[in-house]
Amino acid sequence: MKIAVVGATGVVGASAVAALVAAGHDVFAMARTPEKASLLETWGANAVPADLFDHLSLVTMFEGCDVVVNTASRVPVGYRAALASSWRENDRLRTEGVRNVAVAARDAHVRRLVQESVSLVYADQGDAWIDEQSPLDINAATEPVCVGESHVQDYQSDLRQGVVVRMGTIIGDDATTRWLLRGARRGRPVGIGSPDAWVHPLHTDDIGPAVVAALTAPSGVYNLGAEPVRRRDLVQGYADAVGRDSVGFMGPLLRRLSGRRAEPLTRSLRVSSEHFRSQTGWTPRRAHFDASWLQGPGVETRVSR
Repeated sequence: MKIAVVGATGVVGASAVAALVAAGHDVFAMARTPEKASLLETWGANAVPADLFDHLSLVTMFEGCDVVVNTASRVPVGYRAALASSWRENDRLRTEGVRNVAVAARDAHVRRLVQESVSLVYADQGDAWIDEQSPLDINAATEPVCVGESHVQDYQSDLRQGVVVRMGTIIGDDATTRWLLRGARRGRPVGIGSPDAWVHPLHTDDIGPAVVAALTAPSGVYNLGAEPVRRRDLVQGYADAVGRDSVGFMGPLLRRLSGRRAEPLTRSLRVSSEHFRSQTGWTPRRAHFDASWLQGPGVETRVSR
C-alpha cells in the first residue's frame, strides 16, 4: 500500500517507518527539514516536505495514499516534564494537529487513518484488568489525547476506517528510558506511585510491527502493549540493568514537584491487549518485561563501583 506517515522521525514514527518499509509498503514520510529528509531517505522512505499546520501541504502529501499513520507528538523528557509550558507543543499536536491530519485525510479521500494514543487515559483500576470498555480519567494531562481520539471518531464513516492504538509506557531505545537509566546509575529514585501498582509497558521493538498490524484492524480503539508488570518489578529492572541492588521511589515532595502532569504515571493500569491480538494476530516479541529491555542501542547499563 501507499502509506503517509506524520511524525516519522520520532520514536514511534521511526519504528513505524522501518516496519512499513520492511513489509514492502511505499512509505511517504513528512520531513520538515533537509536533515530529516535525508535521514528518512536512508530508511527507505520517500521524504515529503509538508507542514502539520498547513492544510494544503497535508492534502498534497496524502493524495493517492491508502493509509495515513499519525504519530506526531513532543513529550518532554526528564525534569522538563514538570513544567506546564513544556507540554504546550505536545498538547497542540494531540489536539489541533490530529484534527488537521483527519480533515486533510478526509479531503484527500484516504480510506484509513491510524492514530497513536496512550493507555494512560484509563482510570486507576487497582488490580482489575482494563480493556477498551474500561472508564477513562480525563484531566489536564490526558484531555489533549482524548480530544485527538475524538477527531479520529469524527473521521470515521461507512467509507473510512479510523483506528486508535492506545500504546503502553514505551521502554527501550528512547530518550525517557535513557534518562531513567542515568538516574538509576546515580542512585536517584526512578519509581513514581505505589510499588504494588500495575504498569502497561511496550518495548520499542514492538511498535513498528503493531503499526503494520493496525493496517488491517477494523475501525475502533485498541490497547497495545506487553503483559502488565508490577511497578516494583519495573523499578527493580532498572536497578538490575545498571548493576545496583535497588533504586527507590519518589517521595511525596518529589511527586508534588513533578506536577499534575505526572499523575497519570502513578495510576495502576493492568491493561489487556487481547482485543488487538484477536483482531489482527499481533503479539509482542517482548511479551514480558525484564532488565534485557533496557539493553539497547545507545543505552549504557553498567554502573561504576
